[in-house]
Amino acid sequence: MPAPADWPSAFTPRNSRSATSACTSPVLELAAETAACWTKRPLAMVAGLAGPTQQAIAEAQTARGIGYHAGLLSLAAMKSASEDEIIAHCEAVAREIPLVGFYLQPAVGGVILSADFWRRFATIDNVIAIKIAPFNRYRTLDVLRGVAAAGALDRVALYTGNDDHILLDLTLPFDLRDKGVTTRAYFKGGLLGHWSVWTASAIKQFEMCKAARGKDSLPADLLALDARVTDCNSAFFDVANNFHGCIAGCHEILRRQGTDAGAVVSRSRRGPQPRPDAGDRPRLPRACRSLRRRLREGEPAEMAGMTRRRALHQPAATSARSIGPRARNSSPSPTSPWTSAKASWSRWSARPAAARPRC
Repeated sequence: MPAPADWPSAFTPRNSRSATSACTSPVLELAAETAACWTKRPLAMVAGLAGPTQQAIAEAQTARGIGYHAGLLSLAAMKSASEDEIIAHCEAVAREIPLVGFYLQPAVGGVILSADFWRRFATIDNVIAIKIAPFNRYRTLDVLRGVAAAGALDRVALYTGNDDHILLDLTLPFDLRDKGVTTRAYFKGGLLGHWSVWTASAIKQFEMCKAARGKDSLPADLLALDARVTDCNSAFFDVANNFHGCIAGCHEILRRQGTDAGAVVSRSRRGPQPRPDAGDRPRLPRACRSLRRRLREGEPAEMAGMTRRRALHQPAATSARSIGPRARNSSPSPTSPWTSAKASWSRWSARPAAARPRC
């Protein structure tokens, strides 16, 4: 059986269930059926697990019974627990299913944990991977140091979930010293909300990062692309509102692509908000304009995190074709919102998906 780090994976959303976990089984079954219909390749099916210990154990048993290979364990319900209690919680769940750890940033429910916690976590026999998503350089290094101190770098696959630092996390080496010995480590890949959109472009960017590893120098374009991807992420992760609309922002991008026609709201302390509200909408057009300008200047299409309409419908571009500058007096095309600087995204995306012309 291939190692989990080498498999494509399908994840179930943790936010899709109620506090009582009443719809866990239908959601897991639907995700498994959808994945089976999507491809004949072997997939590593990973279920999201949440809640106090007994709930998380019950969800793990349900997931295992359906055929999932591992569980991604949220610790948001353990905010008031000590690290000893959280370790006991993880050990109990790991007895039911192979476990993927999850270090989530506090802004969206995560718990701050020490390097020693991650050392102890990595020694749990059934831990196979960790998603590292604290959106913080120091805490990211805490996880890496903890896993290295446990001597588990060869057994526990490390995935970045830092959507604010995607490309450099996937490119740069990490030198970790423990007891006078230096070990060099890399992230195996990414488990990123950002990658729920423009996924074909994300795969190409990941291949670029892997190709750049181990070289004496990194291309300046790759370093610059990291900042541009982060800027795109700020647009739809609702950074201005402390990430309250991040899920709604992802759905908004999918809606603009024509792949998600459902009504999505952002739930926050302010109550349900329209899809997505003040923190997202003003930033999305700015990110679009910035990246369209780079395309007009001749940048390859797959280098942009947010491409023109053709790439949105067919993100797996077949060539690195450059798009030349457009004459100022050219007339707008009725089939594309990108041909005029004054094109309105709101007018375009408000049209039913079936009625939108394909580029």
